[in-house]
Amino acid sequence: MRLSWRLALRDLRAGGRGLWLLVLCLFLGTAALAGIGSLSASILGALDDQSRAMLGGDLEMRVSQRRATVEEGAAFAAAGPVAETIRARAMAEPLNGQAPALVSLKAIDEHWPLVGRFTLERGALAPRPHGAQVAVAPALADRLGLHVGDTIRIGMARLRVIGLIDSEPDHLGEGFSLGPTVLVDMAGLDATGVIQPGSLYESRYRLLLPPGADTARIGDGFIHRFPSAGWSKRTPDDAAGSLRKGIAQLGQFLLLVGLAALAIAGVGVGSGVSAYLAGKTKTIATLKVLGARSVAIAAMFLMQLGLVAGGGILGGLALGAAVPAIVETVVGDALPVPPRLAVYPGPLLVAAALGLLVALLFALPALSRARSVPAATLLRDSLAPLTRPSLATLAGMAALLAALIGIAVLTASDRGIALGFVGATAALVVGLWLLGFALRLLLARLPRPRRPFFRLALANLHRPGAQTDRLVVALGLGFSLFVALAVIDTSLSSEIHAAAPARAPRFFAIDLQPEDSARFRALITQAAPNARIETVPSLRGSIVALKGQRVADMKSIPEGAWILKGDRTITWSATVPPRNTVVAGRWWPADYRGPPLVSMEDKAAETLGLHVGDTITVAVLGVEVPARIAALRKVDWGGLGLNFALVFSPGYIEEAPHGLLASVYAPPARDGAIARAVAVGLPSVTMVRTGDLIGQVGDLLGQIALAIRAAAAVTVAAGIVVLVGAVAASGRARRYDVLILKLLGGNRRQLLGGQALEYALLSALLIAVAVAVGGGGGWYVVVKVFALPFAPDWAVVAGTLAAAIAMTLGIGVLGSLPALAARPAQGLREM
Repeated sequence: MRLSWRLALRDLRAGGRGLWLLVLCLFLGTAALAGIGSLSASILGALDDQSRAMLGGDLEMRVSQRRATVEEGAAFAAAGPVAETIRARAMAEPLNGQAPALVSLKAIDEHWPLVGRFTLERGALAPRPHGAQVAVAPALADRLGLHVGDTIRIGMARLRVIGLIDSEPDHLGEGFSLGPTVLVDMAGLDATGVIQPGSLYESRYRLLLPPGADTARIGDGFIHRFPSAGWSKRTPDDAAGSLRKGIAQLGQFLLLVGLAALAIAGVGVGSGVSAYLAGKTKTIATLKVLGARSVAIAAMFLMQLGLVAGGGILGGLALGAAVPAIVETVVGDALPVPPRLAVYPGPLLVAAALGLLVALLFALPALSRARSVPAATLLRDSLAPLTRPSLATLAGMAALLAALIGIAVLTASDRGIALGFVGATAALVVGLWLLGFALRLLLARLPRPRRPFFRLALANLHRPGAQTDRLVVALGLGFSLFVALAVIDTSLSSEIHAAAPARAPRFFAIDLQPEDSARFRALITQAAPNARIETVPSLRGSIVALKGQRVADMKSIPEGAWILKGDRTITWSATVPPRNTVVAGRWWPADYRGPPLVSMEDKAAETLGLHVGDTITVAVLGVEVPARIAALRKVDWGGLGLNFALVFSPGYIEEAPHGLLASVYAPPARDGAIARAVAVGLPSVTMVRTGDLIGQVGDLLGQIALAIRAAAAVTVAAGIVVLVGAVAASGRARRYDVLILKLLGGNRRQLLGGQALEYALLSALLIAVAVAVGGGGGWYVVVKVFALPFAPDWAVVAGTLAAAIAMTLGIGVLGSLPALAARPAQGLREM
């Protein structure tokens, strides 16, 4: 081993530059995995650190459309200090002539915040609002042109802006908001008059508990103590639950893209090692003539590859570890929370292990061939057909592949998806290799074309030493991944730009009282004479029992059972609502007044295992309403109209205090007039502009698309390197061919044309594979992972493929230029 080590170092110093491709491939693949893993870990770590402040305490109890009773408040206070907040939606109208804007009105008591620190920006008139004072989010101030000291109207109150919010500790944990935050105290909320019977608002009570207390158990105790009150609980672990899940899912997807990039880089590793060892053929033969054993020669080159691969992997790990700091510096404002900057050993170790396994897996066949080079090669042509890997080599590759799959799957957040992805990638690699092998056999048996130009191109694909199978794998993987990323990116872009269908309403009206319905219609008609208005009754309720079993007693909630998470807006109707189709059961008669019946959205019922005839119990304002499922409906959610997962029969439920929801269909040019008319005539009614809602969805999708494009950039770089490696791996054989053809009278144009035609034929054959595999993978990610419509721009996909083919042709032709520059006589002597 000492001799092998000395020979390895000496040979590496003399001619190790040929391994630059190995370094670059492993650097790119490892950096992608390490960077994505480190960034996900840093953001999730920041969420863990801030989870208690994001919740606002150790336990949160929430209820809709009412405040806690005296008995409930006393129970909370007995457990520990309590802070109360109330969130509602309202319209804020400045007195400077600007159009009113939708805001998230948050009322706080004197104990808020229990955890964290609330601050206002410099220049505030007071540390926190009291009475007829408000603190507003900077985004609202920018939108309405507000300054400290200005006055705005919310509902029926005129409130003075005392400052701009700098830090609101529990803002991120409160979830999705339709507008910027406006803070008032409880007296200010009462002055606005936005809370009316039937108004949609939510009361939250945050508790500080003794150290070591079981927060989940205490929360469940409150729910069981007040079983019909509609309470739900949240703990610090739940505060950023949806955000944490979304980041984990996006991180998992990006890690899969990184694995694909590493797989492509592995092909480049194989090409680079083959090219390097092909140039060492005479060195190996010389060493064998001098008495070196095959084991010592294999150990020498394995040491060289280990040193070089280690350098590439370490460089990739260093860049990956720095990714959180780089991302915070470049796009820190776009992140939900600033990442917790640290070195995360877990993602780095996983990336290093995967990089090393991929390097060994793809380099092993070339090492096996180098080990078996006979000493007589010094006297014979070194371009003999490649030998098949031995059984020992195949067994070693199988073990490496099993280890690679095991690490990739066991370290994934969703092992099922990771296993499917790794399995599909492995199957694709094997399938492409078999396709390349079959292509060589087929071309060798075809009649030879008469024209030398085409004969040369086809011969290059099946002659001894041809890299056709490796090129097919490299190009097939690269093209497929390019197509998949283009499909995903354009589908996301399509959803961003076409999120508002033509039939969508311009406004949703919230907190409209039944007695104000006629006034509301008159105001809308006056502002937009041709407007169409839909109104439905609404109130909030939560499902507390399924088929007689209490939800609180269920051991586990089915995956995707969003309808059980918190309160839902419900309604009642004598007829089937618009954009709804009954798919099971029968709708009740229009004059039905019997025991409560309910219709449920079909997918929600399927998730819960419910069928027509089953019973559910819904808690509405502290009253439990049992109902039998009479019908299941398919709902067209894409129209952005008023749709509900639960629709009750008229009768009993109508007795509950309720409000109205309205959708307004009008020309876009009348938006400002409609908003002003309702703000002046009915200040307690909240108008939600559809464009604002879609804009928030578009921002989220835009951030996802940006992350995908960043991953795509690494993949494209890896693909380019692999193509260069595939060309380099066959460079020696191509140089020999070019020299012979030059001696026979071939000119530069013919030789370059033959090279270009060869790569063009390969690319054309792989287009169908890339569209099928990449399109299918993109469909799965868009539809199954992101739950979005599949709407790729096929023109962009075609452009992506065209660019990939042009890049392939360019690299193939450029790789032939050094051979064309060689002089025949000198080249033949060196061969």
